[in-house]
Amino acid sequence: MSQIAVDDSIDSAPACEALSPMAIALVQLALACGGFGIGTGEFAIMGLLPNVADTFSVTTPQAGYVISAYALGVVIGAPVIAVLAAKMTRRSLLLLLMGIFAVGNILSALAPTFEIFTVMRFITGLPHGAYFGVAAIVAASMVPVHKRARTVGRVMLGLTIATLLGTPLATFFGQSLDWRAAFTSVGVIGLVTVALIWYYVPRDQVADGASFLRELGAFKRPQVLLTLGIAAVGYGGMFAMFSYIAGTTVKVAMLPESMVAVMMVLFGVGMNAGNIVGSWLADKSIMGTIGGSLVFNIVVLTLFSLTASSPIMLAICVFLVGCGFAAGPALQTRLMDVAADAQTLAAASNHSAFNIANALGAWLGGLVIAWNYGFAATGYVGAVLSLFGLFVYAASLRLERSRRA
Repeated sequence: MSQIAVDDSIDSAPACEALSPMAIALVQLALACGGFGIGTGEFAIMGLLPNVADTFSVTTPQAGYVISAYALGVVIGAPVIAVLAAKMTRRSLLLLLMGIFAVGNILSALAPTFEIFTVMRFITGLPHGAYFGVAAIVAASMVPVHKRARTVGRVMLGLTIATLLGTPLATFFGQSLDWRAAFTSVGVIGLVTVALIWYYVPRDQVADGASFLRELGAFKRPQVLLTLGIAAVGYGGMFAMFSYIAGTTVKVAMLPESMVAVMMVLFGVGMNAGNIVGSWLADKSIMGTIGGSLVFNIVVLTLFSLTASSPIMLAICVFLVGCGFAAGPALQTRLMDVAADAQTLAAASNHSAFNIANALGAWLGGLVIAWNYGFAATGYVGAVLSLFGLFVYAASLRLERSRRA
């Protein structure tokens, strides 16, 4: 295992020069493996809710509480862990986080009651945001500045590939065998990630002056708050649409239920495409990528609502909405830039913001459906959220330009 220290700063040319391209690629693979496990564990439950409900003799809506419990764990865990672990080395923190994730999933599979299962899903969600935040910092520290976003994108590729491959496979085997087998498999992926991180990620040192107070200082920086606001509001639109894609597919486009899986695959393909293209664009212009993706989302989500009754247009729009994930690497890198010496908390909080976006988008989308505007109207909800996100983006841009003046 390499013993080369990773610099604390994002621009770590010495670390980049010390590690061979193959060693850097293996670090990225190890970190992406964790992202694959987290993404699979987070989304597989959505297809296994009826099975979980039958096991614990609860209704499917009641079983859905475990999704909320996991999301709550992500929102709470990211900032809390980042602050409490301020004096840990990043490698040690990654090992701890993935260890908690692995054990949490295995214990979820062994849960004897629904209440214990719900608690275990909450605990399993705690390391989610902190893992991605710290993994992004570690990966970015090993490459030159002009390659940071692409490196962050490779780490997040584990998450996007999970939506395309991991989740469908876990759902298939969970339904064919037992839902407990799906969570056991995710736990095994977590353990494999622990081994990969232990072997491939270089040992590092705690940054000079690191403390929980310094990490908390991230929330005193307006640009950190504005960037988190862009993520929490501007990207709720993706979730407003995707949360109800089954209803739109069946009741608006009048397609058979079997096509819901096809739409989910198209969304996953779009996320992967967006992640790759977006990370490349972010290395050219971070703020340009964020602003452009918000405008792109407004147009695509509006088009989704206008054309959802057409099966072909629905498929195209679902793919394009998935491409909106292009802003993910840009936002993650932007947070590391504006957080100065409080990068861990800021980077970890990005995934808390996206989970808030998930909850906000799903809630508002549900409201318009309950008000009888139809499933297709969720696209309009998404477009409005992206528009509000664009206002937050404009405020961030204005503040940045005023300070440069």
